[in-house]
Amino acid sequence: MVVKLEDPPTGSSSSAEGRKSVARDSGSLIINADDWGRERETTERIRECIIRGTVSSVSAMVFMEDSVRSAAVGRESGVDAGLHLNLTVPFSAPKCATRLVEHQEKLIVYLRRNRLAQVIYNPMLARSFQYVVTAQLDEFLRLYGAPPDRIDGHHHMHLCANVWVGKLLPGETVVRRNFSFQPGDKGLCNRIYRRIVDSALARRHRLTDYFFPLLPLEPPERVDRIFSLAHNFVVEVETHPVNPEEYRFLTGDEIFRWVGDLRIASDFALRSN
Repeated sequence: MVVKLEDPPTGSSSSAEGRKSVARDSGSLIINADDWGRERETTERIRECIIRGTVSSVSAMVFMEDSVRSAAVGRESGVDAGLHLNLTVPFSAPKCATRLVEHQEKLIVYLRRNRLAQVIYNPMLARSFQYVVTAQLDEFLRLYGAPPDRIDGHHHMHLCANVWVGKLLPGETVVRRNFSFQPGDKGLCNRIYRRIVDSALARRHRLTDYFFPLLPLEPPERVDRIFSLAHNFVVEVETHPVNPEEYRFLTGDEIFRWVGDLRIASDFALRSN
């Protein structure tokens, strides 16, 4: 069974010539765990899932409580890590630079003020956005020994207007697209805006064909449809193993019954077109 989406995936391997995508000869199921390095419990729960073989890759936070330790663990264990850009949660690492904290605090106040803030480009904060994004890119390079080839965002704020309109993310990187929805899940204006953003991203970055959150696990047909798509498309599933429901699913046997003969990717399963 294949899920039918109202809007075709923008920037996918089946899109117009000249766009970029995460590409494989066949489909791929990528199960990514967010918030690696946020704090020790989160890191360790994700690590258990990686050992279990149910998590393909992680999105790593920098300037957080467990960022330094988790980076060392990740490099030693060969964990596939991308940058989890943080514009909405205060940095929790000790001795974080005062200037960085001040710039991030401005962004937190602005982006969390109301839901529309992320869709409006704010020229007054352009300098702060650039400073905070660049600092996190540099810190990832310092901790992981290489720049991130994959970027997404905490609360999906890598998709806020000041980031994508400002072209603050390095070109050619894999960037997380908007959530994929079934017909009727969102209003027309919402769908149009998401398509505009995904189209803009696809001109500079590589995108997966589809992107879904793991939850909800009910009804079962939803999970079945998502996993079935991965037979023919590159599908990223976002997970948070610190969530008890997701942790039980990812560390138990149920996930393997859902996957069936479909292999969970051992990394982010990407290559350039």
